Amino acid sequence: MTHTANPFGQVLVALVTPMTADGEVDWPATEKHIDSCISAGADGIVVTGTTGETSTLTDPEKLRLVEVGKDVAAGRAKIITGGGSNETAHAIELYKASEKAGADGIMIVTPYYNKPTQAGILTHFRLVADATDLPVILYDIPGRTGVPIKYETILRLAKHPNILAIKDAKGDFSEVSRVLNQTDLIYFSGDDANVLPHLSIGASGLIGVTANIAAGPYRTIVDAVNTGDLASATAAHMKLEPLVRAVMTHVPGTVAAKYILHGLGRIGSPRVRLPLVGPEEWEAAMIEDELALVKDVAGADFRNFRPDRNAAAGGALPKVHGTTR
Repeated sequence: MTHTANPFGQVLVALVTPMTADGEVDWPATEKHIDSCISAGADGIVVTGTTGETSTLTDPEKLRLVEVGKDVAAGRAKIITGGGSNETAHAIELYKASEKAGADGIMIVTPYYNKPTQAGILTHFRLVADATDLPVILYDIPGRTGVPIKYETILRLAKHPNILAIKDAKGDFSEVSRVLNQTDLIYFSGDDANVLPHLSIGASGLIGVTANIAAGPYRTIVDAVNTGDLASATAAHMKLEPLVRAVMTHVPGTVAAKYILHGLGRIGSPRVRLPLVGPEEWEAAMIEDELALVKDVAGADFRNFRPDRNAAAGGALPKVHGTTR
C-alpha cells in the first residue's frame, strides 16, 4: 500500500493553532507543537484547516503559519495549507500567496454556506487548482459545508493534473471504493474513528485531529497496514478508540484537542476563538471520563493530566478579525 507518487505523506496532522489566553496566536507554542507532532511520527502537517480555526484566522496569520511550519519542519515533513474560502476569488489569491510562502500542497474545502450546485463546486475547485502548481487535496465534509462533492463531480475533478487527493469526511465506504476503482486519487481518511477501515479498503493515509495528541499510534497503524500486518494495526486502533472518542464526540475536535493538550502541559492555553468556546463543566467531565480509559497509547500518558476547566471556559475575541476580503 505504499504510494510512491504521494507528495503529501501518509500520517498528516490537522494541526490546532495554539493561542494565548486572549486569543492571539502563540507562535512559540505553535513551533513547539509542530515539532512534537513531527517527532512523534507525522510526515505531513495541515495548517489553517478546520482544526486550526481557519474561519477566524486572518490571511497574514494563515501565511505565517505556513512559513513557521516550513521553518520548523526543515524538510522532515510536508506543510499543507488548508481552509480556503467560500469566495472563489479569495481562495485563489490565498493559495497563490501560500505557494509563495512555501507550502508543499494545498487542501481546498468545498465552498460553505453558499450551497453551490455541483457545477459551481466543480468550477471553484478547477479555478483554484489552475491558479497554483502545488498538488491539491479536495476536502469533502458536507456536515460542515452543507453540500457534498458528489461522486460524478469527484470523477471529473480527478482528471485535473493538479488534483491528486481527497480528504473524505463523509464516511460512505462504498463510494470510497468506487472512487478508488475509477480514479488515481490518493485517499485520506478525514474521520479519526474510521482511519483503519479506510486504510483497509485502499486509502493512503489520514488527516487527523487526534494525531495532535498522539501521532505515533497512527504511524504504527499506517506502517502496519503497509506491510499487511492487520493484527498490529487493529491492536493500535483499539487502544486509540477511547482517545478518539474523547476528542471527537462531545465538543468540536479543536476544542477538545486544545483542552487535552493544555492538560498535558503541551500548550500554554486551551483558548479558542469565538464563536467556539471551551467545554462546559458537563462536557469537560465526559472528556475526562473517556481519557480515564486510555491505556498504553504512545505519547498520551494521562497519569499527570491536569485539566483546567476555568482556563478553557468561554472564547476569545482577537484584536484583528478574519475577513473574506
